Formats: sequence, C-alpha cells, structure tokens
Amino acid sequence: MNPAADESAAESPGHRSDTGEHVDAPRTVRDVVPFASAVRTWFAISLQTFGGPAGQIAVMQRTLVDEKRWIGQRRFLHALNYCMLLPGPEAQQLAIYIGWLLNGIRGGLVAGTLFVLPGVVALLVLSGIYVAYGDTAAVTAIFAGLAPAVLAVVAQAVWRVGRRSLGHPALVAIAIAAFLALAVFGVPFPIVIAAAAAAGWLLHKFNPAVFTASSDNGAANGEPPLIPDDALHTEAPTAGRAARVLAIGVVAWGLPMLLVVLLTGAQSVFTTQGLFFSGTALVTFGGAYAVLAYVAQRAVEVYGWLGPGEMVRGLALAETTPGPLIMVVQFVAFLGAYRDPGTLNPWIAGLSGALLTTWVTFVPCFLFIFLGAPYVERLRNNHTISAALSGITAAVVGVIANLALYFAIHTLFTATGNASWGPVHLEVPDLASLNPIPAALTVVALVLIFRLRWSVLRTLGTCALFGLLATAAGSMA
Repeated sequence: MNPAADESAAESPGHRSDTGEHVDAPRTVRDVVPFASAVRTWFAISLQTFGGPAGQIAVMQRTLVDEKRWIGQRRFLHALNYCMLLPGPEAQQLAIYIGWLLNGIRGGLVAGTLFVLPGVVALLVLSGIYVAYGDTAAVTAIFAGLAPAVLAVVAQAVWRVGRRSLGHPALVAIAIAAFLALAVFGVPFPIVIAAAAAAGWLLHKFNPAVFTASSDNGAANGEPPLIPDDALHTEAPTAGRAARVLAIGVVAWGLPMLLVVLLTGAQSVFTTQGLFFSGTALVTFGGAYAVLAYVAQRAVEVYGWLGPGEMVRGLALAETTPGPLIMVVQFVAFLGAYRDPGTLNPWIAGLSGALLTTWVTFVPCFLFIFLGAPYVERLRNNHTISAALSGITAAVVGVIANLALYFAIHTLFTATGNASWGPVHLEVPDLASLNPIPAALTVVALVLIFRLRWSVLRTLGTCALFGLLATAAGSMA
C-alpha cells in the first residue's frame, strides 16, 4: 500500500468509502499531499523544464505519474487535453492544473510560478550579459549538453504516453494522422486538435468499445495514485466562485498595466510592450512556435526593439534555459526597453520591461485554469465529451512526437532546408551538417534513460558536464 495515500485518504476531497460507494467532494479543499512536499517537488521539476513543452510534459509525466503516483495517467491526460485547448504555454498550464488538484488554489499558484521562475531568472541574467558584452557564446556552451539529454527524455515521454493512452488501433491512427498533419502537411494546430476531438466523438458514437479498455491507473508496482481517476477532488463549480476568480484575475492582470500607463504615459515603450504581449498571450494557440513568427515580425519590423539576428539569438537562449519557450518575449522586451528607456536608467528600464512582459504573458494561464478546471473536472463523467477529449489525447501523442522531431532536427543538425511538393511541406536537415557531439550525447542519454533508468536530473547533469567538456576541448583544439 501507499502510506501517503492512506494518510491523505480521509482528507482527500473525493474518495470511496469502505463499502465502495463514492463520497462526494466536500466544499473545503484540503491538501492531497503535504504542501511542503508539493513545493519541493515543483521546485525540482522547475529545474528540469528544458526542451520546450514536450520535455516539460515528459518531466511531469515521469515525476508525478510514474514515480510519485500523485495522479493517475487518465487524470493527467484529461488535464493535458484541456490545457491543449487553451492559448498560452500548455505545459505551465498543466502544472497549474495538477497543483490545483493536489493543494487547491495555493498549490496551483506555487506550481505555475515555480514552473517559470528558473527560466525568468536565467533569461534575465543572459539578457544582461548580452547587452553588456554582446556575446553569450560562453554562457550558451554551458547548456550545450542539455539538448541531447532532453531528446532522450522526450522520446521516453512519447513511448510512455503512447503506450498507456493508445489502447486501440483507431487511437493509434489518430496519433499518426496528427503527427503527419503537423510534420508533413503543415496543418494549423487548432484544426488538428478540432479534428481529433471530432474523431473521438465519432468513434464513441459508432464504436464505443474503443474506449472500454482498462486505464492504467496503477504503476508497475501496483500502487494506486493518490488522486484516483474516478474521484472528484475539488469543490463544485458555482457562479459565485467563477465571478470571484474572474474579477481577481482581471485585476491582477490589468492593474500593472494601468500603473504603467499612469506612470510612463500611453506612448512609452513599456505601455506598448505590455499591450502587445497581453494580446499575444490570448492568441498563442498551438504553443510558442505558432506565434513566434508574428512576434518576431512585429518586434523587429514594426517596433524596432531588436534586429532579426538578435531574435534568433534570443530564441536560442530560450531553448537552452528552463521554462516555456514563449519566455523569449522577455528577452525581446528587455532589449527594447533597455534601448528606449525614456527617463529611466537603461538597466532599470530593461528589467522593468522584461518583468512586465513576463507578468502579462503568464498571469492569463492561472486565470484560465482556476476559472475552467472545476467545470472540466465534471466533464470526465460525460462519456461523449470524454470520448472527444480521448481523441485529443491520441492527437497529443502525435503533437509531442512532432515537437520531438523538430527539436531533434535542430539539435543534431546545424543546417536545414524546406522542401515542398504540392500539399507536402517538410523541414529537411542537411545530412552533411550532422553535429557529432550532440549525436553522441543523445546516444549516451538514451542509454542512461532507457537502459540504466537514471533520473532526469542525473541524466541532465551528466550530459551538461559532457557538453561543457566537449566545448572546452573543441576550443582548445
């Protein structure tokens, strides 16, 4: 038995009685796990959030589902399905959702904040180094070994999530179709998700047996998760609660912008950045890659905050630091405010612009989860909607595989090209540009993860050390 599960059973907001009858959730949300333990775990996860959403989802899958057994696989995927439908970084929203399930509002706040905090600090430091010295090559070299390790972590996530969620050939077909639509035909992400939901609904309508396979609610050791897949773990959603959450969220999101306008004027770079990135936070469907082209075009050509080459360098820094890739907007805002500080010291202006942009980018994520998650929880008992979300679950496997392919191409090769044949649009690596060091480190990481079953942190640290040594040896050659 899981002793933590026994200890928390009486406090769990929803559980089964000794007679097997389901006990409804009480209105007072209590901690499913000790809050201090949850904080330590979320901090540990925050230090491993490299490699974009695929790597971040992989880390949470391994830590929360496989190792600690705090949440079951179906519950994890149900939360992920909802987050995939929202604008903004889905991995951070998933952290907020699970933190909310485990420890209520404060759990979601801690999980979501810690998820981005290391990346915020790291990118602020790198942005300062960039404007001070104009070169971040030495700092970037420290992260050179992390990308191959992340590839192994993502590969493990695709394998585990696929094995547990694709229990029928029809679901496998949805996953493959989603991968091909994104990787080969360039179909927009929202269309892929909508089509997957429709396919899940149709499968339930005409062949409901697809969804009758038993879920993987236990680990290899047979221990059930602390949050069973069939239990409700929070208070019922009400109009009053929704109104309070919406009011607090809108004030928290908009108050800093109001202060910026009053203190710096409607035409200041801070006001422009706050309004612009507030808008992008609402349209980032499909993750950061779907909106970065628009951000780059506006930031470079319209506002002149930075040059085209600098946008590429900022993206590289964001990809090698922990946290969501959309964090690159912090780098953009830092440079823009540093170079147009108004009456402020350039360093204070850069810091202010970066922090304001970070705030307006990520605060909506908390609002979306706290507002919608109680309703989404109740949808798990609606078989028709659950079938549609199961279609999205299958598509998510293809989405993660597509992100893994993109990350692999840009990690293992230094040059790529585009090839098109009618509706087919492919990014093809230049085989001659294969980088032997990342390729070798990827093999090492795969062995450590799959064969030796090393932890993610241990694998990341080992590969980072190898990457640093390889970079040093190359510079000395």
